[in-house]
Amino acid sequence: MAVLSWKHHTLIQSLLERGPLTEKEFHLIFTGITGQNPGTHQGKFNDYLLKINRELSYVQLDLRACRDPYDGRVYFGVVNNVSDDQSKLGTKYSVPQIAFFKAIVEAIAQDVTAEGTICNLDALNIKLENQVLNSSGSQSQDVPAAFKNFTMSHKEKTLDQLVKDKWLCYTEDDNIGLGVRSILDLRSWFHNAGVPSCQVCNEAGFKAKLCPNDGCAVRIHHYCLKKRFSQKGVLVCPSCDTQWQYQPPKVEPIEVEDEETEPVQSQPSSNPGPSQPSLRSKRKRQRLNDAETAGCSSQASGAKRKRVTRSSAHPR
Repeated sequence: MAVLSWKHHTLIQSLLERGPLTEKEFHLIFTGITGQNPGTHQGKFNDYLLKINRELSYVQLDLRACRDPYDGRVYFGVVNNVSDDQSKLGTKYSVPQIAFFKAIVEAIAQDVTAEGTICNLDALNIKLENQVLNSSGSQSQDVPAAFKNFTMSHKEKTLDQLVKDKWLCYTEDDNIGLGVRSILDLRSWFHNAGVPSCQVCNEAGFKAKLCPNDGCAVRIHHYCLKKRFSQKGVLVCPSCDTQWQYQPPKVEPIEVEDEETEPVQSQPSSNPGPSQPSLRSKRKRQRLNDAETAGCSSQASGAKRKRVTRSSAHPR
């Protein structure tokens, strides 16, 4: 087994300490360590990553890159390749928080309109009891008390913490999308869950443009469309030859400052104490008021939420 140098260790440590980094940030670190620019020394850069991944494979870790479907930027990060009870011991999130996060991911991934987001109010109205029923398959399964005591306040704090940790992101229109850590970490889950892939890059197309032809299942990321059809005035579906119009995506993730987010307790309290409202909290209350007025959630009125069909996903 080859021994990694201090340069390799520094690259790994930068990702472990700071979380996923943009391609520009990671390249700057590589240049500072090696004195070489990845743009002009791509072979050297790839050799470093290959050697690092050979060693990380012994501990079931992987240094990988992904492209964020919300802003089109490339990110690098270190991810865990194992999903078992032992690996879950390393998380700082409680069981209800993990169930809440999982429900949000499923709602976004299963959206047939491929918007890649969930309304803030819809997220807050997610019932954790459904996660227990879905995992057990039995109606007689008792709902844990921690799930019942997971209040709206806990959900709001968990959302902010998940955004801070880059598992989720807030978008320009104040909806919730998947963060870069989810995109890096959940690649296998997207595949196993049957999330349709982008026709161009073959990555999960949970946020993509759909073919206008209702009978065609093709979806392509916005940045893949821009790259592939940048020189063409008319876009043509690679599967059914249907012409469609391309518009750049309007939704982009919003960076959240650390001081705006309060840390989440490992075991949420049933009676959280009052705290000074932050700018994020004020915006969140405004979002909820706007969402209730617009009726973005049928759950808010007590009606059962209906899934949008593939045929109704396209404007007429």
